[in-house]
Amino acid sequence: MQEKTKVASISVLSNTVLTVGKVVIGLISGSVSILSEGIHSGIDLMAAIIALFAVRESDKPADARHTYGHGKIENVSGTVEALLIFVAAIMIINEAIHKLTEGVNVEKIGWGLLIMGFSATANLIVSTLLMRVAKRTDSVALEADALHLRTDVYTSAGVFLGLLLMKVTGWTIFDPIVAIFVALLIIKTAYDLTKEAFMPLVDVSIEPAEYQIIIEVLDKYSGQFVEFHKLRTRRSGSERHIDLHLVVPKYQSVLDVHELCDQIELEIKEKLPRTNILIHTEPCSDSSSKCLACDNIQAGCNRSLEDKTVLQKN
Repeated sequence: MQEKTKVASISVLSNTVLTVGKVVIGLISGSVSILSEGIHSGIDLMAAIIALFAVRESDKPADARHTYGHGKIENVSGTVEALLIFVAAIMIINEAIHKLTEGVNVEKIGWGLLIMGFSATANLIVSTLLMRVAKRTDSVALEADALHLRTDVYTSAGVFLGLLLMKVTGWTIFDPIVAIFVALLIIKTAYDLTKEAFMPLVDVSIEPAEYQIIIEVLDKYSGQFVEFHKLRTRRSGSERHIDLHLVVPKYQSVLDVHELCDQIELEIKEKLPRTNILIHTEPCSDSSSKCLACDNIQAGCNRSLEDKTVLQKN
C-alpha cells in the first residue's frame, strides 16, 4: 500500500511541474503543439490525482457496505481517466484545425525544445517506475497512469521533432500537423485503457495464464476428489475472486474435505496473491462413472462409521 501511494504521489508531482511548464511556454511561444502537450499533461495530472485516490481506497479492507472489498475503485478510476483522455484529444484536434485554417506564428522554439526534451525524459522515468509497481501489485489504476505517461513520452518526442523541423526549415505548418498526430496517439491510448479498465466492471474472467494455474493446482490434488465443475473467476481491481464446485467421496469426513479445500486454497493463493476463493463441496453419486474407486469410498465410509460409533458411546 505504501509503495503504491508513494509512486502515485511521484506521478502527481511530476505532472504538476510538466503541466505548468508546457502551458506557460506554449502560451509564450504561440505553439499549438506545445500547448496541446500542456493540455495532455493537465489531463495526466488529473489522472494521477484520481489514481492516487484510487490506490488509497482500493486497498481498504472489506466492510459492512463493501463485503467484497474496494478493488473495483481502481477500475472505475481507470475508466474515468480514459474518458478524460478522449476529451483532451478532441480539444487538441479542434485547436490544431483552427491553427491550420488561421495560420501559425511560433516564437521561442528553443524553450519549446527544452521543455519537450525534459518532459520525454521525466515521463519515461516515472512511467517505468509506475508500470513496475503496477505489475508487481496488479494495480489497474497505476497501470493506467503509467500508460498515460508512456504516451506522453511518445507525444513529447513527436512535438520535439516537429519543433526541430520548424527551427530548421522555418515551416510553421509542422506545428498543427504534429498536434493532430499527438491527438491520434492519445485516442489510441484511451481506447486501450478503456478496454483494460472497464471490462472488470462487468466481471470479466481472469487471464488465461492465471486460469491455467488454477487448473494445474486442482490437477495436483485430483486423486483426493472426484471432479470439479462450475469454475468461475473475475477481477476486481488488483484482487481476483474464484469459486468452484468440488465433488468429493460420499462418505468422506467433513474434516478431511475441509483440510483438502484448505490445501487447494493455500496453494492457489501462493501462486496468485490477492486471491479470494470459495469452494462449494458436493457428495458424489454412487451411480456416477466419475466416482472414486470403491475401496477409497469404503475407506471413507469406515471412517464415518467409526466417528458415529464414538459419538453414540459418548
